[in-house]
Amino acid sequence: MMEYETIKELAQLMDEMELTVLSYASPDESIRLERGAVAAPTIPVAPAAEAQMRQETIKTNAKLFEVKSPTVGTFYNAPEPGKSPYVQVGDTVRKGDILCLIEAMKMLNELTAERDGVIVEICAENQQIVEYGQPLFQINAAI
Repeated sequence: MMEYETIKELAQLMDEMELTVLSYASPDESIRLERGAVAAPTIPVAPAAEAQMRQETIKTNAKLFEVKSPTVGTFYNAPEPGKSPYVQVGDTVRKGDILCLIEAMKMLNELTAERDGVIVEICAENQQIVEYGQPLFQINAAI
C-alpha cells in the first residue's frame, strides 16, 4: 500500500506544476491523481507502460508546439555520422538552438528552435526523407 506521505507529496507536486492529471508507477504499485474527477482503481504497471503514461501526461498538460519541416529533404539529427544528436527527448532547448539539419538539393539547412522549451517528441528518424510541413518535433513551451 502506498504511504500517505508519498501520496501527499504527489498531490503537492500536482499543485505546484498546475497539473490536472498525474500518474505515478513503481514496480509494485501505481496511482493516478486527477483534479476534479474520481480516479480509477490502480493496477501494477510495467516500466514500458509507465514511460508511455509519463509521456501522455506531459503531452496532455503541456503547452505544445510543433516544429515542422520548412522544405522537402533528408532529416539529420546530428552534425555528422557517429556524433551525438543535437537534441533528445527530455532536453531543454532555448530559442535559436539547433534541432536538426535538413538536406535539400545538396545544401544543409539548420533548423532551430523558435522558442524555449523541452523536447517531448522527435517525430522523424535520422536520414528519413521528410516532406514540407511534416512535424519533426513536439516541444513543451511551459518551462
